[in-house]
Amino acid sequence: MTAVETPTTRVSRPPITPPSLLRASATILWRNLLHIRRMPEMLMDVTVQPVVFVLLFAYVFGGAIAVRGADYKEFLLPGIMVQTMVFSSAIVAMGLTSDLQKGIVDRFRSLPVPRSSVLVGRSISSLVHSSIGIAVMGVTGLLIGWRIRNGVVDALLALLLLLLFGFAMIWLGIWVGSLMRTVEAVQGFMFTLMFPLTFVANTFAPPESMPAWLRAIAEWNPVSALTQACRELWGNGLPAPADAAWPLQHPVALSVAWSVLLTAVFAPLAVSAFRRRSRD
Repeated sequence: MTAVETPTTRVSRPPITPPSLLRASATILWRNLLHIRRMPEMLMDVTVQPVVFVLLFAYVFGGAIAVRGADYKEFLLPGIMVQTMVFSSAIVAMGLTSDLQKGIVDRFRSLPVPRSSVLVGRSISSLVHSSIGIAVMGVTGLLIGWRIRNGVVDALLALLLLLLFGFAMIWLGIWVGSLMRTVEAVQGFMFTLMFPLTFVANTFAPPESMPAWLRAIAEWNPVSALTQACRELWGNGLPAPADAAWPLQHPVALSVAWSVLLTAVFAPLAVSAFRRRSRD
């Protein structure tokens, strides 16, 4: 028997065109939003928890907290909303750590997509996640008597300040999520950091009633500047007293400045930490 050689036919593979950063980020954003749709319990931290805070402080502690020139419910709502945007950093940190821990980011690395699209998609989905909480709290506030008393332009400016500050805090969360190895470690660290940041401020009580040293810390806290800016833009209280620190005298400008500064500091740190972690 003689062997007969047959020419092998090469199968040409179609060229693969890598998606752009915008398209890849949109795909990852949609993937993260699908998780929320399929697991609605993921929204509990921005729906049930803030509503419980609103009702608890408004009806349990509100009678014991004196507020200058405003009803406590109107004083409270901007602080709760700012707290929700601050906690968006914890949400993105835990989500990113979970993806890194489960190897999902490694699967993305095997695809011809820009690596930064993982961070862009994750950050925008976290911002959407927190914005849902803002909407839920707004409806809850309207039901218990909160009102926006200034014009539409000021109201929208306050919302933009919330989103801008939330975006800055998300980069902090990405940085922490890239450094920590487990979701439990991230949760413990972020909540240990976020609670003092949001409570040693003017979110739930006027800083004038605090001891002098604690009042100084609270008034220079970036959370206080944003909360004061939202209150003034929404007409939910008087301007800061004359003896208040400089950030509370210029809350809108300081809110923008803090947001830009935090983004400028933590965005490069987050990108660098994510690259090192994704190479491990």
